[in-house]
Amino acid sequence: MFLRILRHTFRFPFQSAISLAMAVLCISLVLVLPGVTRQFIDVIIAENRADLILPTAAIGIGAIFLRQSLFTLRSYVNNSLELKLTHAVRVELYDKLQRLPIKWFDKNSSGEIMSRVADDVPTMDRVVIEGVDQALAAALQFLVIVGYMAWHSWQLTLVTLAPLPLIGAITIWWTRRSDPLWRASSEASSALNAQLHDNLAGIRQIKAYTVEPAALATFEEASHKLGEKHLTVMRGQAVVWPAVSLIAESGIILMVAFGAWWAITGKISPGTVISFLVAWGFLFEPISRINPLSQTFARGLVAAKRVFKIIDTPDESHITDGITPHTIEGRIRFDNVSFSYDEDTPAIVNLSFEAAPGQTVALVGSTGSGKSTTLNLLTRFYEPESGSILLDGTPISGISKEWLRDQLGYVTQESFLFNTTLRENLLLAKHDATDAELWAALEAAHAADFVRQSPDGLDTLAGERGSRFSGGEKQRLSIARALLKNPPVLLLDEATSALDNQTEHHVQAALDNLRANRTSFVIAHRLTTVRNADLILVLHNGQLVEQGTHSQLLADNGRYADLCKTSLSKNSRETLI
Repeated sequence: MFLRILRHTFRFPFQSAISLAMAVLCISLVLVLPGVTRQFIDVIIAENRADLILPTAAIGIGAIFLRQSLFTLRSYVNNSLELKLTHAVRVELYDKLQRLPIKWFDKNSSGEIMSRVADDVPTMDRVVIEGVDQALAAALQFLVIVGYMAWHSWQLTLVTLAPLPLIGAITIWWTRRSDPLWRASSEASSALNAQLHDNLAGIRQIKAYTVEPAALATFEEASHKLGEKHLTVMRGQAVVWPAVSLIAESGIILMVAFGAWWAITGKISPGTVISFLVAWGFLFEPISRINPLSQTFARGLVAAKRVFKIIDTPDESHITDGITPHTIEGRIRFDNVSFSYDEDTPAIVNLSFEAAPGQTVALVGSTGSGKSTTLNLLTRFYEPESGSILLDGTPISGISKEWLRDQLGYVTQESFLFNTTLRENLLLAKHDATDAELWAALEAAHAADFVRQSPDGLDTLAGERGSRFSGGEKQRLSIARALLKNPPVLLLDEATSALDNQTEHHVQAALDNLRANRTSFVIAHRLTTVRNADLILVLHNGQLVEQGTHSQLLADNGRYADLCKTSLSKNSRETLI
């Protein structure tokens, strides 16, 4: 996992090399201060060389200035590299999310996915910038200082390094111990984000049912769990790192005691002892970084596992693979198709029917009967478990999904608008459409009037999920988008459910024009929508129980006739359910 993170830096080799070169130069300059100190004690003071004070001091100050200047420049380079890495990985992750199958999103909450993109990616990249860069610099600095000490007194060097084995053992133990604790904390953070996302998305429902106290309690519980998980890590660090500092700082007394004894006995010079004392600060400075670095590594590796788990998920198959027919007639056939979202509950069972080119096929049935699933299989959002679906005699399993979906105009039951301008929402259907084409589509969908009355016309922001428009207005905008696409095959999933009687009448006329000379599938609960269909499929518990025209099914006096009688007696709007 660590090597996978490190490989990301190879995308920017020049900046990585520059940062490393500056780190090496900075580390080399740390030798100047203990060397200057030794010069002052053993030469300038011992030999009364007052003439060397200014030059020696200038060398020390110059080295410190150069080191800090390089540190500032290196910080800028590292920050720039971190931003580029985060951007590159975040874009890669988002691109991966777009290539995952719909079924994957059914099993992963939006809040958790957002947490991985927004939080886990920068946390993972901190391993490269803060972890690897600082850890490498710390290791080099440690080796350089140890080399300097060993050059002047290997015996005193061994004494100075005596506490390190114990410090290393404690650090390794805590790193292994804290990994699952950080993982639990990260998962609790994702759970909190998921809860926050759900509550914000459902804020109208929360207010409508006056369940604000219950929603607050749920969020408070998730926040409390996150705090507990994080506090568990903090408790351990509150004990471990002071213990490490105690051992390291006790080493100073040990080093000075032995150094003083050997200086008295003449084994080393007093300047060497003082220079060791100065060098000790540079030697144990890397050790003082162990606490934040270990946190960075632990949290970064946990975040990386979560990010790479998504990246390693297999892509949706046949996005661009498969044939791309030059023409399309629109003949669609389901041949013994079965599908289930889970093993226990089949959604579609042995579904067989054929829609001729230009026909309008209406799907009716109670909730959960398999109507929307049928369209999801036709768009290849899901793949049948058995049977086959054919387009103009060719199994769609061998057709490029990208090409197939480009031939479909899909107006879903939940009209969705992105939080951008109306123009950009419409241009999803046809990127090069002119304003005249946009207005023509809006006119056909009876949406032009309220768009003209909007503050900025086509440049009006739709708001989050189209919140600035009513349900009926959003649905008409979605219909306008489908009209603009002008697809060979049209899929309408409750496309008129949010329209009033008058608007529905106008939109039905537009849809009648749109359905002309193209194959259309319509999911509807209203008789006004389905009675003129060329073929009506009656679904019940995922099975096709009846098919035929409106008059034929009424004459059969079966389930369709019962649905019509029940709906007519209950609702003047003539709903089938």
